[in-house]
Amino acid sequence: MGADPFDGRPPTSHEQQTGQPWDASYQDGPAPWDVGGPQPAVARVAAAGGFTGPVLDAGCGTGENALHIAALGVPVLGVDVAETALVIARESAEQRAIPAEFAVADAFRLDRLGRRFATVLDSGLFHTFDQDERPRYVASLASVTDPGATLYLLCFSDIGPDTGPHPVSGPDLLAAFDTGWAVVTLEPDRISTRYHENGAPAWFAIITRTG
Repeated sequence: MGADPFDGRPPTSHEQQTGQPWDASYQDGPAPWDVGGPQPAVARVAAAGGFTGPVLDAGCGTGENALHIAALGVPVLGVDVAETALVIARESAEQRAIPAEFAVADAFRLDRLGRRFATVLDSGLFHTFDQDERPRYVASLASVTDPGATLYLLCFSDIGPDTGPHPVSGPDLLAAFDTGWAVVTLEPDRISTRYHENGAPAWFAIITRTG
């Protein structure tokens, strides 16, 4: 680990709790959320033709969701702060001959990408932010989308046993998107992890940018 493990940016609440940058999660084998394929909820949306390009996969990790979408012919940019994860994602894209694009980006400064997206995927990123961080993240999402854009959001839920490490309540999720967005659906789902046999309790939300 270098002298500046957070690459000049303030550590997120998750990084403060663990004392390590996100990149450390990928340096000693698969991360807990790396399950070797797309999340079932993402595959379900993709099968229904729900992803309209260009797509932004925010917090893409090793890229399995982005690769699954790109393999269907939809242009995808996956972004993450963890450079080790992005190296793995690019290698996977090359090995499978899938034209997905990956780049280092701070989820709080997505405007620096200089691009707009018709669809955004957040699979397991939102729940890592605390209540103070969420407004900044939602504003960042707004900076790269126009009214009518769709956000698919999969996050740990606080309902049920064996929840994930960052459970989110339904009211808190709704409150985060109460301005400039409309939560079209919010339904119970599961997130696959390496430590939950049948997945962890989750919310799956379809959210539309309204203004």
